[in-house]
Amino acid sequence: MSKQSTTLNPIKRALISVSDKARLAEFARSLHEMGVEILSTGGTADLLTKNGVPVTLISDYTGFPEMMNGRIKTLHPKVHGGILARRDDPSHMESMAQHDIKPIDLVAINLYPFEATISKENCSLEDAIENIDIGGPAMVRSAAKNFQDVTVITDPQDYDQVINEMRENNSAVTRQTRLRLSRSAFAHTARYDSLIAKHLSEHTEDETPFPQIYHPPFEKVQELRYGENPHQIAAFYREAQAGTNTVAFARQIQGKELSFNNIIDLDAVWQLAIEFESGSAAVVKHTNPCGVATGDDQTEAFVKARETDPISVFGGIIGFNRTVTTATAEEIL
Repeated sequence: MSKQSTTLNPIKRALISVSDKARLAEFARSLHEMGVEILSTGGTADLLTKNGVPVTLISDYTGFPEMMNGRIKTLHPKVHGGILARRDDPSHMESMAQHDIKPIDLVAINLYPFEATISKENCSLEDAIENIDIGGPAMVRSAAKNFQDVTVITDPQDYDQVINEMRENNSAVTRQTRLRLSRSAFAHTARYDSLIAKHLSEHTEDETPFPQIYHPPFEKVQELRYGENPHQIAAFYREAQAGTNTVAFARQIQGKELSFNNIIDLDAVWQLAIEFESGSAAVVKHTNPCGVATGDDQTEAFVKARETDPISVFGGIIGFNRTVTTATAEEIL
């Protein structure tokens, strides 16, 4: 097997097929202006055409029509051969020439909106299954595996870096960026599959409380000031489909960056505060409740919670299940 080349090869052909079309037209137009041929499918091709970006339909490229309501459209040797072929392997290049397979140097794909589909009220199992992407993950994984020769993009936030590097490197993308994008692509498909497995588990009659393989999908919310101890690093992740009424979706209004302990205490005090239907005030320190009180008068409830253990509450976290009033804020200060 030959050694992988470190040469920066220009991107000449791109395959674009995305469900998230944010900033897509601008990205594709930039590729076109640099002379990149664009292959595309369905709705993506329609959008690009309407925005004046020339595209070649995958069905025209492969000579094979889309079928089965779109289930079969990109699963073709001319697609995967163009993505997977190693440019530094003579036998690969010979096979491409023999079967009229052209190299595909950039793959920009994000997947059917499975997560959004199952988040809808009364989503049926049939609807969920129809929104399981097959061709997309196959192309993403093919491109990510062959990152030595192919640039793979699964997040529109990466469009700018790729375009900027291409402009600086004669239409090429650096190996470092291709490797980073490969890692992101595998993380993208892994999360996607974990969402599917998790959802199907809810419809499996013999499912046990403890599955053989446990792989909940998490995404990073933010990096934290430090971990459980000041010398440790930490980051805050939330599980997919976490309730919006949780700390995972809280918005920090002011103050310094949070630490691991801050997050743990925030969650503890919030979970305690929302246990009550009436107005409540709670104080927690190191996940231990120092005081909790309820009442229509929020300020009075806070004072009662604070005075339950006025020594331990020092440096603690305060939680309310109602919007904080000016009077309560002044009492806290």
